[in-house]
Amino acid sequence: MKLDSFHTTHGRALPFALGLHIARPDLKTIVFSGDGDIVSIGGNHLIHTARRNVDMTVICVNNFIYAMTGGQVAPTTPLTAKAATTPYGNWEHPFNLPLLAASSGAVYVARWTALHIRRLTTAIKEAISKRGFSFVEVIAPCSTLYARINKLGTGLDLMKFYHDNSVIKHGADLKEIDIDFQSKIVVGKFVDIEKPTYIDCLNEGNKRVFGDKYKPYGVSDGDN
Repeated sequence: MKLDSFHTTHGRALPFALGLHIARPDLKTIVFSGDGDIVSIGGNHLIHTARRNVDMTVICVNNFIYAMTGGQVAPTTPLTAKAATTPYGNWEHPFNLPLLAASSGAVYVARWTALHIRRLTTAIKEAISKRGFSFVEVIAPCSTLYARINKLGTGLDLMKFYHDNSVIKHGADLKEIDIDFQSKIVVGKFVDIEKPTYIDCLNEGNKRVFGDKYKPYGVSDGDN
């Protein structure tokens, strides 16, 4: 792979990515992040980046817990599941990430598990090729904390669980794909639509204001 990468402040991956995209719209911007980062401290950034339909791809690795900082409860931890900060079970409703992304304005939304390698690869390719804000949720095992705290076995046991309990349902009603503790997981491609991107709208608005004098943003004049 030929790429440049930035390791950003926790929760602020999307503002960094937006700045990079605005500076270099000719490059494809991709964000890899966890569920705690993207939808907790970074949740406000997620909804507004999707709302603007910024041309970038977000790949969110969801393991249902804050796995790098001690196993605290996360905004994706299923009801009744245990974490370091909820030893008697979580009683807060978790986010439904595909619904959150789609309702905020994403033009491409999919969910697969780490077991579905080929299907996940296809989804990532489609997301990267899509103009606008694309979001791919990857359900991934956390054997050291989530599985241990909830007595779910090893990472291999979690992968077997994905094999036995994943239900492929393309175009599913997003209001019906919540993930409950140790229940069926609906996976598939849920949203694939067309809509003007953030820079498309920026160019259209400025053209209306400045007319033919305005040079479309993101179009090189050969001097770069």
